[in-house]
Formats: sequence, C-alpha cells, structure tokens
Amino acid sequence: MRVPVLVAALVAVGLPVNSAAQPRTDRMAEAYAQFLLGHHLDERDDQAGAITAFKRAMELDPTSADVPAELAALYLRENKIQEALTTAEQALTLDSANREANRVAGIVYAALVETGRPAVSTRGRGAASTPDENLPKAIRHLETAIAGLGGEADPQARATLARAYVANSQFEKAIPLLGNLVLELPGWNDGPLLLAEAYAAAGRNGDAIAWLEEHGGEDARLLPTLADFYERERRWKDAAAAYGRAMQRSPRPSADLRARYAGALVNAGGRENLTRARDTLTELTAIGAGPTSAGGAMQRLLYLRSQTERRLGDSKAAESTARRIIAQNSKSPWGYYALAEALESRQDYAAIISEISPVIAQFRSASDDSANDLGLLLPHLGFAYQQTGQYDKAIAAFEEAHRVQPKDSSVAAFLAEANIAAKKYAAAVEVSKAALAEHPDDTRLTRVHAQALRHTGRIDQGAALLEESARKRADDPGAQVALAQFYSDVDRGAQAITVLQAAQARFPDNVSVAFELGASYDKMKRFADAETAFKRVIALDPQNAAALNYLGYMLAERGERLDESVDYVKKALQLDPDNGSYLDSLGWAYYKADKLDLAENNLKRAADQLKTNSVIQDHYGDVLLKLGRYDEAIAAFDRALKGDGDSIDRAGIDKKIRAARQKINKK
Repeated sequence: MRVPVLVAALVAVGLPVNSAAQPRTDRMAEAYAQFLLGHHLDERDDQAGAITAFKRAMELDPTSADVPAELAALYLRENKIQEALTTAEQALTLDSANREANRVAGIVYAALVETGRPAVSTRGRGAASTPDENLPKAIRHLETAIAGLGGEADPQARATLARAYVANSQFEKAIPLLGNLVLELPGWNDGPLLLAEAYAAAGRNGDAIAWLEEHGGEDARLLPTLADFYERERRWKDAAAAYGRAMQRSPRPSADLRARYAGALVNAGGRENLTRARDTLTELTAIGAGPTSAGGAMQRLLYLRSQTERRLGDSKAAESTARRIIAQNSKSPWGYYALAEALESRQDYAAIISEISPVIAQFRSASDDSANDLGLLLPHLGFAYQQTGQYDKAIAAFEEAHRVQPKDSSVAAFLAEANIAAKKYAAAVEVSKAALAEHPDDTRLTRVHAQALRHTGRIDQGAALLEESARKRADDPGAQVALAQFYSDVDRGAQAITVLQAAQARFPDNVSVAFELGASYDKMKRFADAETAFKRVIALDPQNAAALNYLGYMLAERGERLDESVDYVKKALQLDPDNGSYLDSLGWAYYKADKLDLAENNLKRAADQLKTNSVIQDHYGDVLLKLGRYDEAIAAFDRALKGDGDSIDRAGIDKKIRAARQKINKK
C-alpha cells in the first residue's frame, strides 16, 4: 500500500493526523506510515516509541498480520517473551502462514522448552500449554517460517529449529540443517557440538567422521569434535592427532583441550604417546597447583597423570601423584584408587592392605551413599588378599563388592576367580553361573565359568560352553583366545593351536592372538614356532613387556642363548621395573648362567613380592641351595609347596628339601 505524500510529510515533522473521519484508504495509508515510523524509531533504539507506533498502526489497520508480526519481533528482541508470543499469535489469527509471526512464535516456544515453562496463550481462551506441547509447536511454527527459503531463511530460526529437531529426536532432519549452518556461521560455537550430538544419537559416527574430515580437518573449531568422534570409534591415535592439530591452530589452547589430548594419548598407548601425555599432564597439574586445585577437574587430571606414570613403569611417581590427590580430597576414592594401582604395579600387596583397609572402613561407616566408593576400592583389597594367600579375606572383600555393585559383571568374575584360587570350586561354579545368567554375552564370565567347571571335573561341559561362545562371537578375538586357553589348560594343545591359527588368519594384527599362539606352542614344546610367534608380537608392539619377558624366560628355562635371554628380560623390566614375574625371569636366566649373586638379588626381590607363587619360591630355593644357604633354601621350598601349586614338581621339591637337610646335618 502506498503512503500519500501529505501523510508522510505530517509524520515526518511529527504533526498529528486526525483519523476520525478519514476514509479507509487514508486510514490504511496512515497505518503504513505508523508502521514505517515504528521501524525508524526501532532503528534509533527508541523501542518505547516504536511499540507505540506499531500499536497505532494495528488500530488503524486491524486486518494486517504484518504489523503485529513486526511488533512481536520487537518484543522478542526486548526479551518480553509473553508479549512476543501473544502478539505473534494475534498475527497468526489473521494469517496463519505469516513467516515473521511463525518465526517469533517458534523461537518463543523453543525457549520455553529449554526453560521447562508452560506458555499462556491468548488463543483457546487463555489455556496454558504444557512444556511437552511446546516442542512440537516450536517445530511447526519454525518449519512454516523457513519453508521454501533455503539458505535465505533467518539463521537464528534455522538454528533454533535444528535444536528443536535434536530435542525431539528428529536427527535425520537436524543433520543437514546443522551441516549447512555450521559452515555458514563460523562463529556459532555450539553448532559443531550440536551436529555431533545429532550424528551420535542417530548412530552415524562414520558419516560424522566423513563430514568432519571433509569440512573440518584443519578447522580449529571442528577438530576437537572430529577427535571426539574418533574416540567414540576407539581410534585413539587419530583422536590424539586431531587434538594435536587443534592445539597447534590455537594460539592459547585451553586446559580442557590439552587434557583431552593427553587422555587420547594415554588410550593410544605406546611409550612415546604415554611420555607426551605425562609431560602434558605434568604441565597442567603444575599450573593448577595451589589452594584452588582441589576441584574435581584437577583431581581427574592428577588421576590420569598417575595412571600414565604407572604405565610408563614409574610406580613411585604414580604413588606420589596419587598421594597428592588424597591430600587434596581425602573423602574422594580416586586418590586411593590410584594409590592401589600404583602399589599393585610393583606388587606391594601388603602395603595395599595396610593403606586401603582403613579407608574402606571409613567409607563403609559413612552416613551417605558410599556404594560407588566401596565398589572402586574393594576389588583392589580383594586382589591384595588373594596375592598374599589370604583367600578367605579375598573372598569376603569380593563378596562385599558384589553386594554393593550387584550388576557389575567384572566383580562377579573376580569373586569366582577368588574361589578358584581358594580351591572352592563348587562356590566358583555357582557364582559364575548366576552372573552368566544375567550377562550371557560376557566373554570373561564365560571363561571363568568354564574354568570353574573344569576344576569340578566337568571338562567337556566347560569346553562346550567356550566353543559355543567362540562360534557366536566369531568377530571377537577374545572369545577365540579364551577357548584356546581352555584347550591348553586341559592338555588339548593341538586344538588350541588350530583355534589360534584360524584366529590369526582372521585377525593378523591382533597382539593377544599372537601372544597366546606363542604360549600354546611353548606348552607343546614347539619352541622354534613359539619364538617366531613372540617375535611377531614384538614386531606388532615393540613395547610389549609380557612378550619380551616370555621370550627371555623361555630361552632361560632351556638354558639357551642366555645373554639374549637376559637382554629380552631387561627390556621388559625397563618397561615395568618392579614386576616380580620379570625379576624372576632375569634371576632365573642369571642362575642358568651360573651368575649366582645376580640371580639371588633378583630372585629375592621376586620372592618377596610374590610369596604364594610356587614357581618363584622354587627358583629362589634353588639359588639359595646352590649358595649353600640351606635353611633359607628349605624355607623357600616350603613356601613353594604351600603356594598356588601351579607348574611345580612336588616330588622334586621334596627331594631338594631332603638334600638340603642332609647338607645341614653334615655340617
């Protein structure tokens, strides 16, 4: 509608216009003039004057939806939510397809969704809409507002609609909308995260990674989101690399970004990655040192640092960091959890018992809900009791852990294993059977139940259980390894090797399959094949301490290439300096080389750590016997007979005890 020149001039100089007797065309002209005046005043930040002008325009032309729609938009900008909604709905009464009124109504309803508030509507006799009704209303209005406009539609409306789609689980509609908006609005920080949420909720991690690699592979904004998706897919090395690129492109990378980078490095594993993670975490925790560092975020960083130090073989540093967590917050279990793991890494089980037992007693007596705290710490106490031969206490600890965490399948497996160690095989069968009924697809529980059945003489039943598990989980290397281990335990070595060879053909880069194949070859006395298998493990994972130790011990046991044997075990000990099993291997290699002083030193350390390990006590007895320390040798042999009994010749040990006593009598 056109504005007469005279009316426009009167408006421009602020003179009143008498509209009482004006014809309709003049009233519409004046309405338009007031409409333009409202825009002009709004642009000059005179919102009160603009509102007055828009209201006057509505009085002059009550049939126009555009005027109340513009007034609703002004109310929205002024954060007058109820006025905005009321006025928008007034416009929609006149024209249900009005884009601006739909935009305002949609944004208001979406805002009410986020706050959980109802909306009082002027339509429907003032009935209040519930928060649950607001979301579909927001979507309906916003879809109408942007229909047919594509990328020309208001970005705020599109972004709000995208959020509403995500909230309403309409991810397939949200994803293309968000994808365009993220590229169009580089300053929209929430956009990439919202897109990630939509992709993840839709189960489209692969599509998310492809989109992010194409559009955000070098974008500092999008790189953390790409890294997060890599983490969801357990692509830890890729995640660490993406976080690293994000840090390089950020002049001042945030503490959160650096912490996420460190976490990805830890999960990626390998000495180089762990060293970078430790250095990053050391810097972060040094920055946070002081009175403000006792928050949960700092504790999480310190816990991750302790884990990294432990995995690098520095158990003393790991212990020191754990004690720092405890000093900051003695009521949190995480410092004690890290401490227990640090002490476990050097197999100081007596220290775990003395340190953790009183803490558990404190948590147990706490008035608040301490089930999670106890669930974290009790398994470590159980392991310590088990390793020191206190089987009844171990079982009691795991039983309590099972009571406070009844749905945790790992705790049930620990309890069953403790019963096996205590030779309470019937109890182990019952515990593992009940847990397996609740977690039928748990590979570890399946293996433990099969082992319990084996110890009760039901070997075929245990084998059948694992065979079925391996058949159902053909894509799970762990299920194949569990079956092969069972076959080896029941002297079906040829079957174990057949299973593992097939698994290696299917999973050529799987370290656990290659390692177990080497162990199976060793048990079958196919030593050349075993050596080849373990060298394959080391080629796949040069930092695999267990493979280095096994290869070194295997050579020492046969008295072959002892210098090479020592080199392998020393490399294992560089990676895990306090490991009692590795100390035993080194001591045994020195014993076979007749380097008795070196042998005695390492075997004593191993025997002091692993008092219930019969093989290690037997080895220590052998070197003491050869050194002429007969009383100490007899004591070590006695410990071997009273220990776990695995892989020892009892008759041979009895013979050595008698020989030692004869030597004493001849003195």
